[in-house]
Amino acid sequence: MHRAISNAALTAALVCLMAPLHAGEPAATAGTPTPPPHLLERFKALAGDWSATGLDGNSIPNAHLRYEVSAAGNAVVETQFPGTPHQMTTVFTRDGDDVVLHHFCASGNHPRMRAKPVGGNDVAFAFDGASNFDPTQAGHMHDATFQFVGSDELRVHWQFWQGGKPSAEVADMHVRRVAPTPAAN
Repeated sequence: MHRAISNAALTAALVCLMAPLHAGEPAATAGTPTPPPHLLERFKALAGDWSATGLDGNSIPNAHLRYEVSAAGNAVVETQFPGTPHQMTTVFTRDGDDVVLHHFCASGNHPRMRAKPVGGNDVAFAFDGASNFDPTQAGHMHDATFQFVGSDELRVHWQFWQGGKPSAEVADMHVRRVAPTPAAN
């Protein structure tokens, strides 16, 4: 009898421990439409090495970018100008149904932006807060738009703000894939 109680208690404990793992999963039913891929998937598809020129065709010194999928697929890390003193990092992640980016600028500030609906092949990010600076005073990247021209081509626009308003300074880049990141084994 003691063994039967122990097995029943063990089974009950396992059920209690496993329940939270399945609590958020919808029940599978025949004919349920598959939801569209999350916006973060577009950024995951960028994994690899890229080079950039200005939209006007002029070269940008050391204009190398790298996109890497990180954190078990929960983040995409963009490294601009890797290995240079001006290296910057932007991390794209999910926040519920939204995609947010955190830009770690070479100037030491950290603006946050949230994707807003635009439609088509454009993904626009709007300022959503900051760390390590006062956005009403300090210069910072405030908005960004990524236009997905094709699987190996992007147009990227970063808008700089100074003193709490848009400045004439922008970073417009035409970005092309140089090499994809090898698939993990």
